[in-house]
Amino acid sequence: MPGVRSSTKTSGKQARQLLFSEALLHSKASPPAPVTHQPTQHHAMLDPAQEATMDRILQEISALGSRLEGMDNTIASLTAETKSICQDIAGFQSRVLGLEQRVSLVETHVASSGDQDQELLYLRSKLTDLQDRSRRDNVRFLGFPETIEGKDMHSFLRETLPKLMDIAFNPPLEFQRAYRLGPKIPDTTTRPQPIIACFLRHTQARQIIQRARAHGPCRWNGQEIRISADFSKETSDRRRAFLAL
Repeated sequence: MPGVRSSTKTSGKQARQLLFSEALLHSKASPPAPVTHQPTQHHAMLDPAQEATMDRILQEISALGSRLEGMDNTIASLTAETKSICQDIAGFQSRVLGLEQRVSLVETHVASSGDQDQELLYLRSKLTDLQDRSRRDNVRFLGFPETIEGKDMHSFLRETLPKLMDIAFNPPLEFQRAYRLGPKIPDTTTRPQPIIACFLRHTQARQIIQRARAHGPCRWNGQEIRISADFSKETSDRRRAFLAL
């Protein structure tokens, strides 16, 4: 019957669509199982040469691992030494900074002491001038033998100087003080100590020094007697330096 065939075909088509839909839903719900490849006998078995090569490769890898471990230890040691060096450098930098600060303080002090140095030089020159002024009445005699003056230096000079200088002093010579420099030397063969005579009258001291400059060293009992002004050490050094030019 034609009507029956048509409904049978229609129902069969619907059944196939229903089965296809169910299969599609089942494939989405459960993923396909992974495909595994069983190793073949050709891949599982190696010949002796290949096994030796694989062993050598494994040994080289192991040796390389040991070398890498040694390099790690060396790097760790170098890192520790580098940290120690950095700490030392930091300490040196702090010390250098302290030294720079001290040098800066010294430079500041030196710069500020320039005026003090000038003032000190001025005061020394004034002191030298005062010493020379206080000694302007002094005359230095070098060459008189030791102990020749006896116990009275004033009487010895008062009697000896007019004859030595060939000058008649009027009024007679008078002294504020007269003495030998340094300790007494009993040995007459050594160079005698000089005699310093401070005259009471400045004119008589100047007269003796001018006479000595005009005639040079005098002779007394065969001894050469040198006469000069009693300058301070600074003035005497300058005079000797000037005369040496």
